[in-house]
Amino acid sequence: MTQTTTSIDPAQWCIGLVGYGEVGRILAEDLRARGVRRVVAHDVKLGGTHQAVLREHAAQHAVELVGSHAALAEAADLIVSAVTASQTVAAAEACAPAVRSGVWYLDLNSASPGAKRHAAAAIAAAGGAYVEGAVMTAVPPYRIAVPLLLGGESAGELRPLLEALGFKPGGVRDALGVASATKMCRSVIIKGLEATLIEALTAARAYGVEAEVMASLAETFPGIDWQAQATYFFQRVFEHGRRRAEEMREVARTVEEIGLTPWSASGTAERQGWVADLADRGALGDRSDRGFARDADWRLAADKILRSLKR
Repeated sequence: MTQTTTSIDPAQWCIGLVGYGEVGRILAEDLRARGVRRVVAHDVKLGGTHQAVLREHAAQHAVELVGSHAALAEAADLIVSAVTASQTVAAAEACAPAVRSGVWYLDLNSASPGAKRHAAAAIAAAGGAYVEGAVMTAVPPYRIAVPLLLGGESAGELRPLLEALGFKPGGVRDALGVASATKMCRSVIIKGLEATLIEALTAARAYGVEAEVMASLAETFPGIDWQAQATYFFQRVFEHGRRRAEEMREVARTVEEIGLTPWSASGTAERQGWVADLADRGALGDRSDRGFARDADWRLAADKILRSLKR
């Protein structure tokens, strides 16, 4: 595909962020810090009860918030989609009618290969250049430089432009779905381990055997700091369980697409979603509190779950 984006220097682009959650805001900060001329963003929460946080952040970092996918797509030279997994296709379809010919569409969402192909079809029909991106670890420690796999026939062309913006893309595959499949298969293990530890350690805490369980884990897998790992897992699931549950449903679809019953992925989705339900009900603390999901010891987090069970 011959790319027709208006500027050779990507710092002169207008970059549109579809989704202004944790990932979107981190990207906005880093893009603006690198001198990108214009950053616009749209989020379905604009106009809702949580919009104040988004507007405050946007004002602080000179990000323009727009009221629709169409307004964002009309302005952008590069669209970066970072929404919840279930909205992957819907976001692409909402942007597509206003996408200008040759505009890049980088899809960072944790969705199945099938969902990525549907999203790609919508963007391609409008003349855009769709590239899937698979984020291979947690974004906050790495920020814009998080390890990233790219896929799609235009991925090789986009790679150096992303590098100029501060992204760190690794492998590039021409075939759509390969990068996403890599991410999805990894998530069976990583998100599954999160759910497994929360379930096992909360039960161990209830039975008073957590010290013995942790000691056994340390003996079997001495290369892992289980105390720190468990604390981190509880924190991330408390804060992002809903997003993780949606991702794991996409993982289950990925497994189903090859004819394998996704028992592990489906169970992980249920546990992650269950924790998210507790958080939404306020059983795990006040989300507006800066200390929410920041317990310094996993035992404190497990105790919150146990108190919710008693109630």
